Amino acid sequence: MANQIPNRQVICETLLKLAQEDRDIVVLASDSRGSAAMAPFAAAYPEQFVEVGIAEQNIVGISAGLAHSGKKPFVTSPACFLSMRSIEQIKVDVAYSATNVKLVGISGGVSYGALGMSHHSVQDLAVTRAIPGLAVLMPADRHETKRMTEALVGYEGGAYIRIGRNPVEDVYESGDYEFTIGQAVTMREGTDLTIIASGETVRVALDAEAALSESGISCRILNMHTIKPLDVEAILRAAKETGRIITVEEHSIHGGLGAAVAEVVIQHHPVPMRIIGIPDEPAIAGKTSEVFDHYGISVRGLKQAAFDLLGR
Repeated sequence: MANQIPNRQVICETLLKLAQEDRDIVVLASDSRGSAAMAPFAAAYPEQFVEVGIAEQNIVGISAGLAHSGKKPFVTSPACFLSMRSIEQIKVDVAYSATNVKLVGISGGVSYGALGMSHHSVQDLAVTRAIPGLAVLMPADRHETKRMTEALVGYEGGAYIRIGRNPVEDVYESGDYEFTIGQAVTMREGTDLTIIASGETVRVALDAEAALSESGISCRILNMHTIKPLDVEAILRAAKETGRIITVEEHSIHGGLGAAVAEVVIQHHPVPMRIIGIPDEPAIAGKTSEVFDHYGISVRGLKQAAFDLLGR
């Protein structure tokens, strides 16, 4: 579709506009200005752009220093390296030190495709959401990426934002909706079960809802764009009103969105659940669509999970 553009490009375009008025916005890259689509920002605002090179630990430390001096740093680096190689710096320099750093993990999930486990980033949510004082977010499309970036500029505190590499299909008709960090968006109402998705799996969930509707199943869709702080109220409302929950994510089934939702459900209102994601194995190499299909992160996979929960 003509409207499909990568979320990383949207972040650059949004920061370009905001930086015109806010000279404290600084973008840092780890030899990734091209892959992060930040070349236009570097060209327009060379004094507000820092190229650190292949040094993920250093880029986090430098960004924390800039934040301490009153700047609003946005770090752009491949998610697989940013969330693993520099996790100690994220924990200490950003979270523990309460610095205003936004860590943008680009090419997250399985977007590096054929490069396999070394470049897949399907453990990052588990690691980052366990760090106190660090928000964790994933936008679903270009509209949400724009709104999220605008919100993050004014958000005081550290945050990890994971985005993919490839163009994504819209899930919103426009950006004219209320976006609040920590507040899930109800994309579809339903009474038989709820599918909770985040990031690029929101589109999959919406397509699954359409297929389930044809089978007479009323399915609620929640876009949990913020993994932390989690919208506990939306989860409990879904558990009480629909009685069944499926989570779907481009992440390991251990420690990510599914685990976060299950922690709430099991403690406050237990209902039958299914967690759809990458199992405890190195994810297969291939295009994102191929990986999704293989692991049931698909309309067919979600439809089958719904049938299982409903006993059909």
